[in-house]
Amino acid sequence: MNRNDARYQDYVRILHEELLPAMGCTEPIAIAYAAAVARKTLGALPDRITVEVSGNIIKNVKSVVVPHTGGLRGIPAAAAAGAVAGEADAGLEVLSRVTEEGIRNTAAFLRRTPIQVVHADTPHIFDIMITVYSGHDSAFVRITDYHTNLISIRRNGETLLEREPETLDDGLTDRTCLTVEGVTEFGEIVELDDVRDVLERQIANNMAIAEEGLKGDYGANIGKTLLAGHEDDLNYKMRAYAAAASDARMNGCELPVVINSGSGNQGITTSVPVIVYARETGKTEEELLRALCVANLITTHLKTGIGRLSAYCGAVSAGCGAAAGLAFLQGGRYDEIAHTVVNAVAMDSGIICDGAKASCAAKIASAVDAGLLGLAMYRSGNQFFGGDGIVKKGVENTIATVGRLARRGMEQTDREIIRLMMEN
Repeated sequence: MNRNDARYQDYVRILHEELLPAMGCTEPIAIAYAAAVARKTLGALPDRITVEVSGNIIKNVKSVVVPHTGGLRGIPAAAAAGAVAGEADAGLEVLSRVTEEGIRNTAAFLRRTPIQVVHADTPHIFDIMITVYSGHDSAFVRITDYHTNLISIRRNGETLLEREPETLDDGLTDRTCLTVEGVTEFGEIVELDDVRDVLERQIANNMAIAEEGLKGDYGANIGKTLLAGHEDDLNYKMRAYAAAASDARMNGCELPVVINSGSGNQGITTSVPVIVYARETGKTEEELLRALCVANLITTHLKTGIGRLSAYCGAVSAGCGAAAGLAFLQGGRYDEIAHTVVNAVAMDSGIICDGAKASCAAKIASAVDAGLLGLAMYRSGNQFFGGDGIVKKGVENTIATVGRLARRGMEQTDREIIRLMMEN
């Protein structure tokens, strides 16, 4: 592989497409974004709103704090914040510049404005449809398949934008070019100036929120709990910093996160352990950036077969990505990374996703721990073999099996999780 190869260019594009900044949990932010676009299209502050969403959106918005709302949670809060104070042209940073006045106005709007939430009958796992009304006027916006994929905008029945819902990654680089072998080679030869900007932003943003999570009082304080009494243990520190970033993010911290595969928690889990290890062991900036290329692309590779939303916890894939990055940082290459990924997914593939909330931080800690154990197993000459449960012979076959398990095998599990969550 060299800089002129099509695959090299694809890998660079994938990193730029995936490593985006987002303010707050990405599903409520997607609702806020849709509402901001709808309000802009309407041309007036709505007097009522209808929000129709797929079950996985309900799951991932129900319990998480929406940033810049004064601690409000849930779909109505996300829609209200977007409609009242969101910036329609800011994408996943739609709420990044909300003022104190905007927070007060959002709360007042929620008190006086009817907001109906409907569980939509849709074949799309990711689907958001928002209709806003002002008197006799109305506007409709739909986002499908991923967080900024606007496919429909209408005003008073007039179509301003209409595209047929297509495949999940419509408009994005084809992720099937990713392989563990290819990612490892890319990490070795990548011209860092091609990816430096997105990786340095990931380092700055994700470490800032990790440090805030350890200083503040957020959610269940998983990061602080892990670190207490283990301040000098690097394995604990990697887990604690990653968990603390999620503690903060899930519970109202208004710092941005650089995401991976549409998820801030996945972006945190992929990157923070690698950054902490590099800093603690004196690795160079070049070594860290190359390891982050590997970590991010391995996470994306694992998530491609699973899909952006699933009953399968995304932190598991991100923990594998982090472990791959750590293996690379320690001098490991294809064989070591491949075995580490297989070992890790063999351990933690049963963790379910029951939405964005405080306990995500604990799942992140478990996923990072599995990745570290998977790496340690290989270093000590131990591994899981094809035929051990869902493990297949060869890392690519195992990754494909995990994707099949998550996307097809856990469909009914996903529906039952959503039903259970809606009972509360």
